Amino acid sequence: MNCFVGVDVGTTNVKALALPADLSQVLAHASAPVETLHPKPGFAEQDPDQIWSAFVQVMAEVNRELAGAGHTMTHLAFSTAMHSLLAMDAQGEPLSHAIIWSDNRAEQQASDLRTTQAELGRQLYQQTGIPMHPMVPLCKLAWLREHEPRLLRRTACFGAIKEFLWHKLTGEFAIDYSIATATGLFDAANRQWSELALTHAGIRADQLSTPVPTTHQHPVRESGQTAGTGLTSAVTLVIGASDGCLANLGAGAIKRGTTTLTIGTSGAIRQTVRKPLRDEQGRLFCYILDDDYYVVGGPTNNGGNVLEWVTEKLAQAETDVLLAEADAIAPGSDGLLFLPYLQGERAPLWDAHARGAYLHVDWQHTRAHFVRAALEGVLFNLMLINELLMKHTGPTRVIHANGGFAQSRFWVQMLADMSGVPVRLNASNESGSMGGILLTMKALGLVATLDEAAKLVEFGDTYEPDPKRHRLYQQVFKRWQLGLSQNT
Repeated sequence: MNCFVGVDVGTTNVKALALPADLSQVLAHASAPVETLHPKPGFAEQDPDQIWSAFVQVMAEVNRELAGAGHTMTHLAFSTAMHSLLAMDAQGEPLSHAIIWSDNRAEQQASDLRTTQAELGRQLYQQTGIPMHPMVPLCKLAWLREHEPRLLRRTACFGAIKEFLWHKLTGEFAIDYSIATATGLFDAANRQWSELALTHAGIRADQLSTPVPTTHQHPVRESGQTAGTGLTSAVTLVIGASDGCLANLGAGAIKRGTTTLTIGTSGAIRQTVRKPLRDEQGRLFCYILDDDYYVVGGPTNNGGNVLEWVTEKLAQAETDVLLAEADAIAPGSDGLLFLPYLQGERAPLWDAHARGAYLHVDWQHTRAHFVRAALEGVLFNLMLINELLMKHTGPTRVIHANGGFAQSRFWVQMLADMSGVPVRLNASNESGSMGGILLTMKALGLVATLDEAAKLVEFGDTYEPDPKRHRLYQQVFKRWQLGLSQNT
């Protein structure tokens, strides 16, 4: 049986999913971990060679599973994390580690574009559709211009992790429109690199990859580099899009009023729209999915990492035990509130200096209260982003939830109660890989539109909101917003 594979290169794992053309069953699945390095305070990097090794491991395992069952991979599509920056030589070999989204070294450069260079920042936002923040490769390049000018001069190509992988597999320096819009360097309306951004970054257009549509295809080149993957020239690669955009598609969230909420290490809340949107205050992103669809929304730095912090550093207990204890606490955590800004914040604050806090701590509060308040704080922040999003897109009627948090029935029900709308889970939690496969079907003409592709997505459980809890959460949310305004 012929099949399609979607590869999701995330912050913590490289994952792959193989499905037949009718999407009827999972034919193969594999995952390998990726390590994040912190060489200095505020720095977050990954070794591209280690990511390549994880990719080779995953592809070898998928190919073994497929071959053992008599299946043949024909196409492979990529979903990758946004905002990474990697210096490469003319042969595509890395000259540096990849600076990833959570790296904050460019705080000053981002701050300048929101304060002393605010007019330039506004113009860049209007062109690119991405708020100015240390995560943005534009700001990282401005940092390199000031701190490592020699690296800027000797780099043949600055790119993202996907471009590194793509060049190894094809020999081509190419970047899809979706990842390009996440760089802060791309004139989205004209589908070309922004001269304004290039000048600010201190680089030339020929130091960047060629922008291509998200359905761009290229055969695998057979070489010594690709031998360990099990991929041959019979496999066609589809360049794909960013993980955020493909999470929307893979979750079947294409129609108006359908909002996608993802919580992995970080989190995001997004809608798919048919026209590019800009927020007057530059607080929302707008990324290209394909020629007819855009994904608009806001990301948060603080998602599953908050639960990890509570589990490992605060409560020092097993996650399942803590979640069960927190589930026994009433909504609102008996007045305890948590601002979840443990690693600065992107939307809606766009402040790398933001920090977390527990508010209204009382003698009665137990560790279960602290856990529940932390989980509520993560969702309150996402609801704050959703309020901003709905001003541009209209009301949310249903939420499609995915990411690691979707494995917790307790946390998902909390989201339904807090939002007041049904929360629907996908049958598969691999929405990025699924989105890549659906985009492949569009590229091959097996579906005419992404609307048609989204109808193929299968769903699991739906969580209905409890009206009484929703009314309570509306009151708690007002108190949380007051606490935020007084502490930021």
